Amino acid sequence: MSETRVPRRRRLLVCEPRHFAVQYAINPWMRPDRPVDVPLAQAQWRALIDAYRAHGHTVETVEPVPGLPDMVFAANAAVVVGGRVFGSLFKAPERRPESVPYDTWFKSAGFDVHRPEAVCEGEGDFVPAGRWILAGTGFRTTRQAHREAQEFLGVPVIALTLVDPYFYHLDTALFVLDDGTGATGQNGGTGGNIAYYPEAFSPGSREVLARLYPDAVIATREDALAFGLNSVSDGRHVFVSPGATALAEQLAHHGYLPVPVDLSEFHKAGGGIKCCTQEIRS
Repeated sequence: MSETRVPRRRRLLVCEPRHFAVQYAINPWMRPDRPVDVPLAQAQWRALIDAYRAHGHTVETVEPVPGLPDMVFAANAAVVVGGRVFGSLFKAPERRPESVPYDTWFKSAGFDVHRPEAVCEGEGDFVPAGRWILAGTGFRTTRQAHREAQEFLGVPVIALTLVDPYFYHLDTALFVLDDGTGATGQNGGTGGNIAYYPEAFSPGSREVLARLYPDAVIATREDALAFGLNSVSDGRHVFVSPGATALAEQLAHHGYLPVPVDLSEFHKAGGGIKCCTQEIRS
């Protein structure tokens, strides 16, 4: 590759899966009759944290709360852009109490937190991508929340409609590879680049993505179902599900370094690497 990928150190927020379980079903992945191996989940989560720190990223933690089994999915709690925290209002009543401990953490860390009026689920459906924010709707976050986020964050929001219930959040169908500032080459100064699975989106949304990202990495359904698109990239290293083998090969071909991390126990709840990871953008 002619491009040189440069990683950018990230500040990440996570929550230990001390109380992780599948106790209800709010997406097609969740089956309460399929038990979670909590010690295995904890070991997988620790391996993810170790991988982040080994690559120079700062990791901070929120204390888990008993009775909130999905609190481990820190990405859903908020989206942080320019030091502004746009919080969450979960669609499922079971998850709504998660907003409180995350809001408390951000406020104690000195952030201004906006409590949304419309249903929205943080970085699950808001994906900052350089000059704009890609925003999912169709299953969880509403278009009203897109407008509310744009007003609070002051960043253009581009709405994308999800149509496949297995990809109920945008971060299960798409992730940002770089924001246009971490490479020397053709993408510098633009909205960067992404990887995504086109069939997760409505026809119009597929056209939007094709126009914005003509050089995007296109994932297969098999890799998407392996949570390959629920990945975290620092602009060079991509923390990715080891089951997404074809995607990892494509990433390497484009000059990225795949870092496989197995979070298969979290797939039982419909989550993966990105779901467990909130980025704090100052």
